[in-house]
Amino acid sequence: MFEFVLPPAFVMLIGAFLVAVSRRGLRPVIALAAPLVTLYAIWQVPDGIQLTATFLGYEVQVVEGGPERRLFATVFAMMAFGGILFAFRQAKWYELAAAMAYAAGAIGVSFAGDLIVMFLFWELMALFSVIVVWAGGTFGSKRAGIRYIIMHLLGGIILKVGIEGIMVHTGSVEIRPLALDNFDTWLVFIGILVNAAAPPVSAWLSDAYPQSSPTGSVFLSAFTTKTAVLAMMLLFPGQPLLIWIGLWMVFYGIIYALLENDIRRILSYSIINQVGFMVVAVGIGTELALNGAAAHAFAHIFYKALLFMSAGAVIYQTGKNKCSELGGLYRSMPLTTICGTIGALAISSFPLTSGFISKSMTVSAAADMHMAFVWFMLVAASAGVFLHAGIKFPWFVFFQKDSGLRPKDPPWNMQAAMVLMSVICIGLGVFPQLLYGLLPYPVEYVPYTPDHVVTQLQLLLFAGLAFFVMLPMMKRTLTVSLDLDWFWRVAWVELFRLVERGLNRLRVGLAALSTGLLQRINRELMRHHGAEGVLARAWPTGSMLLWVAVLLAGFMIARYA
Repeated sequence: MFEFVLPPAFVMLIGAFLVAVSRRGLRPVIALAAPLVTLYAIWQVPDGIQLTATFLGYEVQVVEGGPERRLFATVFAMMAFGGILFAFRQAKWYELAAAMAYAAGAIGVSFAGDLIVMFLFWELMALFSVIVVWAGGTFGSKRAGIRYIIMHLLGGIILKVGIEGIMVHTGSVEIRPLALDNFDTWLVFIGILVNAAAPPVSAWLSDAYPQSSPTGSVFLSAFTTKTAVLAMMLLFPGQPLLIWIGLWMVFYGIIYALLENDIRRILSYSIINQVGFMVVAVGIGTELALNGAAAHAFAHIFYKALLFMSAGAVIYQTGKNKCSELGGLYRSMPLTTICGTIGALAISSFPLTSGFISKSMTVSAAADMHMAFVWFMLVAASAGVFLHAGIKFPWFVFFQKDSGLRPKDPPWNMQAAMVLMSVICIGLGVFPQLLYGLLPYPVEYVPYTPDHVVTQLQLLLFAGLAFFVMLPMMKRTLTVSLDLDWFWRVAWVELFRLVERGLNRLRVGLAALSTGLLQRINRELMRHHGAEGVLARAWPTGSMLLWVAVLLAGFMIARYA
C-alpha cells in the first residue's frame, strides 16, 4: 500500500523540472509519465488535513483531501496527460515544462487546505500560464501575454488583500463557506471571479488564449477557470449573486461567439459561456447543483480540450485560423472532423455524450428550487450553445464552402490525443456512473429519462433549424468583437494618438514661437549693430567727448552719493 508522503502538485512540479533539464529523447517519456504518477498520488490522499508546514510564522495546510478536491485534481492530471500527448512532438521544451507547472498549480489549488496555500498555487498558475501564452512566439502573443499577466496580477492582489483582511480580522485562514458581509470577503470573491473570467473582465480570456500556440491553447482551456469554480464551490456555495453573474456569462459567451470569426476566439468565448453554467450551479448551492457544477467542470475540460485540439490541428496543418478562410476540410482531415464533431456534440449536451449527463444536472437543480426564470434562461442558453459551438464551429471549419485547402490529418500524437478525448466524451455519456461516483454528494439523478432525452433532442433540432435559416446572415468578416478590450485595442490607441498629436502641435508651436523670437532679436540687434545701425555709425569726435564727459560725471555722482 502506498503511504502518502509527497503532495501530488509537487510530483507534477518535479516532472516539469525534469522536462526542462532532460535531454530531448528522454523528455517525452518524463512528460507523459509525470501526470500518470501524479494521478496515482492524487488517489492516495485520504480525506482531511494530510500535510502541514510553517510559512511566514503561520502553520499552513498544504494538503487537504476531499471528494470535490480529488475530483478536480483527477481531471487536471488527466488533462495534463492528454495535453502533453497532443503537444510533446510539436511544442517547445519550455512550453511543455511551463504547461506541466501550470497543471501543478491547479492541482495544488485543488488540495490547498487554507487560503494562504491556495493563493501561492493560484499565483503559480498565473506565472506559468503566461509563459504558455508567450510560447505562441508571435508579436501578438507577447502583447497578449503582457495584458494577461497584468489582469491576473491585479486579480491576485485583490485576492491577497482580501485574504490578509480575513487573517487580521478573524485570525483564521481556513477554507470554509464565506458570507459577503464585509470588505474582506468581497475582495476574495472579486479575486476569484477575475480568474473565472466573469464580467466585466471576461475579455482577458478571449484575448490571450487564441494568441498561444496551437498546442498551448489546449492547456489554457483547462485549468484557470475551473480552479476558480472549485474555489467558489468551497468558499461561496449558495451565494445568490452568483446565479445572476453566471447567467450574464452564459449569454455573453453565446453572443460574442456567434459574432466571432477566429476559430479559437469562438471556443474561448464558449469557455466563458460554459463556466457560466457552473457559476449558476454554485449560486443555487443545493447538493444536486454542486454535483452539477463539479460534473460539468469535469466533462467540460475534456470536450473543450477536444475542441481546442481539433482547432489546433487545423491551425497547425493549414496556418489558417479564420472561419472565412476555412471550409471543406472534411475531405482531407476526416479524423479531425470526426473528433471535432464529437466535441461539438458533447458541448451541446447531445445524448450519449458527457455534456448531456452533466449540464442537465444544473438545469434540474434550478427546476427543483422552483427558479422558473433561471430554468428558462438555462434551457434557452443550451440552444445557444448548440448554435455557436455545436454547429457554427464544425460547419465553418470542416464543411460549408470548399476553401481549396487539402491538408492531411495532423501527426499521430495529435490524432491519438483527440481520439482519447473523444473516447472519454462518449464513455462518460454512455456510462454516467463513472463520473457520478466521483461527485462530492450521493447522486440519485437519472439523466436518461424519456422526457429529458426528447426535450433535449427537440431543443437541438430547433436550434439547428434556426442556424441554417439564419446562415445567410452569419457571413464571417475580418473583424474583432470588442468588449473590455476596447480600452486597450481602441481607447488606449486613440489616447496615444491624441497625446502624440498634442505633443506634435506643441512642438510646432514652440518651434514657431522660438523662430519668431529669434528673428525679432536678430532684427533688434541689426537695428543697433548692423551696417546701418545706430551703434555702427561713425560718430563725430566732439560728440564722443561729450558722451564720455556725461558718463564720467554720472559715475562720479553715483560714486560720491
